[in-house]
Amino acid sequence: MSTLQNTKRAYLITGAANRIGRTLALNLAHQASVVVIHYRSSQSAAEELAKEMRDNGTTTFTIAANLESPAEAQNLLKRVWDIAGPIDVLINNASIFETGRLTEISMDDIQRNMMTNAFAPFLLSRSFARLNKDRASAVLPVIINFLDSRITGYDRQHVAYHLAKRALFALTKMMALEFAPNVRANAIAPGLILPPAGKDRAYLEQLKSANPLNSIGSADQITTAVRFLIDNEFVTGQVIYVDGGRHLIGNTYG
Repeated sequence: MSTLQNTKRAYLITGAANRIGRTLALNLAHQASVVVIHYRSSQSAAEELAKEMRDNGTTTFTIAANLESPAEAQNLLKRVWDIAGPIDVLINNASIFETGRLTEISMDDIQRNMMTNAFAPFLLSRSFARLNKDRASAVLPVIINFLDSRITGYDRQHVAYHLAKRALFALTKMMALEFAPNVRANAIAPGLILPPAGKDRAYLEQLKSANPLNSIGSADQITTAVRFLIDNEFVTGQVIYVDGGRHLIGNTYG
Protein backbone atom coordinates (compact mmCIF):
# COMPACT_ATOMS: atom_id res chain seq x y z
CA MET A 1 0.00 0.00 0.00
CA SER A 2 1.37 3.42 -0.93
CA THR A 3 2.30 6.16 1.49
CA LEU A 4 -0.57 8.31 0.21
CA GLN A 5 -3.08 5.54 0.89
CA ASN A 6 -1.81 5.40 4.47
CA THR A 7 -1.97 9.16 4.96
CA LYS A 8 -4.73 10.34 7.27
CA ARG A 9 -6.95 13.03 5.78
CA ALA A 10 -9.56 15.44 7.10
CA TYR A 11 -12.99 15.10 5.47
CA LEU A 12 -16.12 17.18 5.10
CA ILE A 13 -19.02 15.14 3.73
CA THR A 14 -22.23 17.02 3.01
CA GLY A 15 -25.49 15.18 3.49
CA ALA A 16 -23.66 12.55 5.52
CA ALA A 17 -26.32 11.65 8.07
CA ASN A 18 -28.10 9.12 5.86
CA ARG A 19 -27.89 6.93 2.78
CA ILE A 20 -24.70 7.06 0.67
CA GLY A 21 -23.23 9.88 2.73
CA ARG A 22 -23.49 7.82 5.90
CA THR A 23 -21.79 4.83 4.28
CA LEU A 24 -19.00 7.06 2.98
CA ALA A 25 -18.39 8.48 6.44
CA LEU A 26 -18.17 5.03 8.01
CA ASN A 27 -16.03 3.51 5.25
CA LEU A 28 -13.58 6.41 5.03
CA ALA A 29 -13.18 6.76 8.79
CA HIS A 30 -10.23 4.37 9.02
CA GLN A 31 -8.12 6.65 6.79
CA ALA A 32 -9.34 9.89 8.39
CA SER A 33 -7.74 12.22 10.90
CA VAL A 34 -11.13 13.88 11.27
CA VAL A 35 -14.58 13.59 9.66
CA VAL A 36 -17.11 16.42 9.65
CA ILE A 37 -20.68 15.24 9.11
CA HIS A 38 -22.88 17.90 7.54
CA TYR A 39 -26.65 17.67 7.79
CA ARG A 40 -29.61 19.94 7.17
CA SER A 41 -32.39 18.63 9.40
CA SER A 42 -31.37 15.05 10.29
CA GLN A 43 -29.72 16.01 13.57
CA SER A 44 -30.54 12.79 15.42
CA ALA A 45 -29.17 10.61 12.62
CA ALA A 46 -26.05 12.77 12.35
CA GLU A 47 -25.35 12.66 16.09
CA GLU A 48 -25.96 8.91 16.19
CA LEU A 49 -23.48 8.40 13.35
CA ALA A 50 -20.94 10.70 15.00
CA LYS A 51 -21.19 8.76 18.26
CA GLU A 52 -20.65 5.46 16.45
CA MET A 53 -17.58 6.84 14.72
CA ARG A 54 -16.18 8.37 17.90
CA ASP A 55 -16.69 5.08 19.72
CA ASN A 56 -14.56 3.49 16.99
CA GLY A 57 -11.79 6.03 17.50
CA THR A 58 -12.48 8.59 14.75
CA THR A 59 -12.46 12.28 15.62
CA THR A 60 -15.86 13.39 14.38
CA PHE A 61 -17.85 16.62 14.32
CA THR A 62 -21.36 17.43 13.15
CA ILE A 63 -22.47 20.70 11.60
CA ALA A 64 -25.85 21.92 10.35
CA ALA A 65 -26.43 24.11 7.31
CA ASN A 66 -29.26 24.70 4.87
CA LEU A 67 -27.62 24.49 1.46
CA GLU A 68 -30.64 26.15 -0.17
CA SER A 69 -29.28 29.34 1.40
CA PRO A 70 -26.37 30.96 -0.48
CA ALA A 71 -25.18 32.62 2.72
CA GLU A 72 -25.10 29.35 4.67
CA ALA A 73 -23.35 27.54 1.82
CA GLN A 74 -20.83 30.37 1.50
CA ASN A 75 -20.00 30.29 5.23
CA LEU A 76 -19.96 26.54 5.82
CA LEU A 77 -16.28 25.89 5.04
CA LYS A 78 -15.13 28.68 7.38
CA ARG A 79 -17.30 27.25 10.17
CA VAL A 80 -15.85 23.78 9.54
CA TRP A 81 -12.29 25.15 9.58
CA ASP A 82 -13.01 26.83 12.94
CA ILE A 83 -14.25 23.67 14.66
CA ALA A 84 -12.21 20.94 12.96
CA GLY A 85 -9.19 22.58 11.37
CA PRO A 86 -8.14 22.40 7.70
CA ILE A 87 -9.98 19.98 5.43
CA ASP A 88 -8.22 17.84 2.81
CA VAL A 89 -11.24 16.22 1.15
CA LEU A 90 -14.54 17.91 0.34
CA ILE A 91 -17.28 15.50 -0.72
CA ASN A 92 -20.31 17.34 -2.13
CA ASN A 93 -22.85 14.58 -1.60
CA ALA A 94 -25.93 16.47 -0.36
CA SER A 95 -28.73 16.83 -2.90
CA ILE A 96 -32.48 16.95 -3.35
CA PHE A 97 -34.32 14.68 -5.78
CA GLU A 98 -37.66 16.13 -6.82
CA THR A 99 -40.15 14.92 -9.39
CA GLY A 100 -41.34 17.26 -12.13
CA ARG A 101 -41.50 17.34 -15.92
CA LEU A 102 -40.42 20.29 -18.06
CA THR A 103 -44.05 21.27 -18.69
CA GLU A 104 -44.83 21.27 -14.95
CA ILE A 105 -41.89 22.67 -13.00
CA SER A 106 -41.88 26.20 -11.62
CA MET A 107 -39.05 28.69 -11.36
CA ASP A 108 -39.00 27.99 -7.62
CA ASP A 109 -38.42 24.31 -8.40
CA ILE A 110 -35.54 25.15 -10.71
CA GLN A 111 -33.97 27.64 -8.30
CA ARG A 112 -34.26 25.25 -5.34
CA ASN A 113 -32.67 22.37 -7.23
CA MET A 114 -29.97 24.51 -8.82
CA MET A 115 -29.01 26.02 -5.48
CA THR A 116 -28.82 22.76 -3.52
CA ASN A 117 -27.45 20.50 -6.25
CA ALA A 118 -25.12 22.84 -8.16
CA PHE A 119 -24.58 26.30 -6.70
CA ALA A 120 -24.02 25.14 -3.10
CA PRO A 121 -21.31 22.67 -4.23
CA PHE A 122 -19.81 25.52 -6.29
CA LEU A 123 -19.72 27.89 -3.30
CA LEU A 124 -18.33 25.20 -1.00
CA SER A 125 -15.71 24.20 -3.55
CA ARG A 126 -14.61 27.76 -4.20
CA SER A 127 -14.22 28.38 -0.47
CA PHE A 128 -12.32 25.11 -0.17
CA ALA A 129 -9.95 26.11 -2.96
CA ARG A 130 -9.34 29.54 -1.47
CA LEU A 131 -8.62 28.16 2.00
CA ASN A 132 -6.24 25.55 0.58
CA LYS A 133 -4.45 27.80 -1.91
CA ASP A 134 -1.40 28.56 0.22
CA ARG A 135 -1.72 25.81 2.82
CA ALA A 136 1.14 23.37 3.26
CA SER A 137 -0.25 19.83 3.24
CA ALA A 138 1.10 16.30 2.97
CA VAL A 139 -1.64 15.55 0.42
CA LEU A 140 -3.12 17.39 -2.55
CA PRO A 141 -6.61 18.55 -1.50
CA VAL A 142 -9.46 17.16 -3.57
CA ILE A 143 -13.11 17.91 -4.24
CA ILE A 144 -15.46 15.06 -5.13
CA ASN A 145 -18.85 16.06 -6.51
CA PHE A 146 -21.77 13.66 -6.68
CA LEU A 147 -23.58 13.65 -10.01
CA ASP A 148 -25.98 11.08 -11.50
CA SER A 149 -25.36 8.57 -14.27
CA ARG A 150 -28.36 10.02 -16.11
CA ILE A 151 -26.45 13.23 -16.91
CA THR A 152 -25.47 11.64 -20.24
CA GLY A 153 -29.14 11.48 -21.24
CA TYR A 154 -32.37 13.20 -20.28
CA ASP A 155 -34.40 12.41 -17.16
CA ARG A 156 -37.87 13.61 -18.12
CA GLN A 157 -39.41 12.91 -14.70
CA HIS A 158 -36.89 14.94 -12.68
CA VAL A 159 -36.04 17.89 -14.91
CA ALA A 160 -34.97 20.45 -12.29
CA TYR A 161 -32.76 17.85 -10.59
CA HIS A 162 -31.36 16.72 -13.94
CA LEU A 163 -30.59 20.29 -15.00
CA ALA A 164 -28.73 20.94 -11.74
CA LYS A 165 -26.65 17.78 -12.00
CA ARG A 166 -25.74 18.65 -15.58
CA ALA A 167 -24.59 22.04 -14.30
CA LEU A 168 -22.48 20.40 -11.59
CA PHE A 169 -20.93 18.14 -14.22
CA ALA A 170 -19.79 21.23 -16.14
CA LEU A 171 -18.66 22.94 -12.95
CA THR A 172 -16.51 19.93 -12.04
CA LYS A 173 -14.51 20.38 -15.24
CA MET A 174 -14.21 24.11 -14.63
CA MET A 175 -13.07 23.57 -11.04
CA ALA A 176 -10.41 21.11 -12.15
CA LEU A 177 -8.92 23.76 -14.42
CA GLU A 178 -9.39 26.84 -12.26
CA PHE A 179 -8.31 25.34 -8.92
CA ALA A 180 -5.20 23.57 -10.27
CA PRO A 181 -2.45 23.06 -9.28
CA ASN A 182 -3.44 23.47 -5.62
CA VAL A 183 -6.71 21.51 -5.58
CA ARG A 184 -8.10 18.64 -7.66
CA ALA A 185 -11.76 18.22 -8.62
CA ASN A 186 -13.46 14.99 -9.71
CA ALA A 187 -16.92 13.46 -9.61
CA ILE A 188 -18.84 10.25 -9.04
CA ALA A 189 -21.97 9.50 -11.11
CA PRO A 190 -23.96 6.76 -9.34
CA GLY A 191 -26.60 4.64 -11.00
CA LEU A 192 -28.90 2.12 -9.30
CA ILE A 193 -27.53 2.10 -5.76
CA LEU A 194 -30.31 2.89 -3.29
CA PRO A 195 -34.04 3.27 -3.97
CA PRO A 196 -35.38 6.84 -3.80
CA ALA A 197 -37.64 7.92 -0.95
CA GLY A 198 -40.92 6.03 -1.04
CA LYS A 199 -39.50 3.12 -3.05
CA ASP A 200 -38.03 -0.20 -1.98
CA ARG A 201 -35.51 -2.74 -3.28
CA ALA A 202 -38.14 -4.20 -5.61
CA TYR A 203 -38.16 -0.89 -7.49
CA LEU A 204 -34.46 -1.28 -8.28
CA GLU A 205 -34.94 -4.92 -9.26
CA GLN A 206 -37.44 -3.80 -11.92
CA LEU A 207 -34.89 -1.40 -13.39
CA LYS A 208 -31.67 -3.40 -13.25
CA SER A 209 -32.22 -5.10 -16.62
CA ALA A 210 -31.54 -1.69 -18.21
CA ASN A 211 -27.93 -1.98 -17.02
CA PRO A 212 -25.50 -3.90 -19.25
CA LEU A 213 -24.28 -5.68 -16.10
CA ASN A 214 -27.89 -6.52 -15.14
CA SER A 215 -27.20 -5.75 -11.49
CA ILE A 216 -27.67 -3.23 -8.70
CA GLY A 217 -24.72 -1.43 -7.14
CA SER A 218 -23.95 -0.75 -3.50
CA ALA A 219 -22.83 2.20 -1.42
CA ASP A 220 -19.64 0.25 -0.66
CA GLN A 221 -18.85 0.22 -4.39
CA ILE A 222 -19.31 4.00 -4.40
CA THR A 223 -16.72 4.19 -1.61
CA THR A 224 -14.24 2.18 -3.69
CA ALA A 225 -14.50 4.72 -6.51
CA VAL A 226 -14.23 7.63 -4.09
CA ARG A 227 -11.09 6.16 -2.54
CA PHE A 228 -9.46 5.93 -5.97
CA LEU A 229 -10.17 9.60 -6.65
CA ILE A 230 -8.77 10.54 -3.25
CA ASP A 231 -5.59 8.47 -3.45
CA ASN A 232 -4.58 9.03 -7.07
CA GLU A 233 -3.19 12.56 -7.08
CA PHE A 234 -2.59 12.58 -10.84
CA VAL A 235 -6.33 12.48 -11.56
CA THR A 236 -8.43 15.63 -11.90
CA GLY A 237 -11.44 16.65 -13.98
CA GLN A 238 -12.69 13.07 -14.21
CA VAL A 239 -16.11 11.48 -13.71
CA ILE A 240 -16.40 7.85 -12.64
CA TYR A 241 -19.74 6.26 -13.53
CA VAL A 242 -20.66 3.66 -10.92
CA ASP A 243 -23.78 2.47 -12.70
CA GLY A 244 -23.29 -0.97 -14.23
CA GLY A 245 -22.78 0.65 -17.63
CA ARG A 246 -26.24 2.26 -17.80
CA HIS A 247 -24.85 5.57 -19.09
CA LEU A 248 -23.62 3.77 -22.22
CA ILE A 249 -27.10 2.98 -23.55
CA GLY A 250 -30.23 5.02 -24.11
CA ASN A 251 -30.70 8.75 -23.89
CA THR A 252 -34.11 9.23 -22.31
CA TYR A 253 -35.28 8.20 -18.84
CA GLY A 254 -38.90 8.34 -17.76
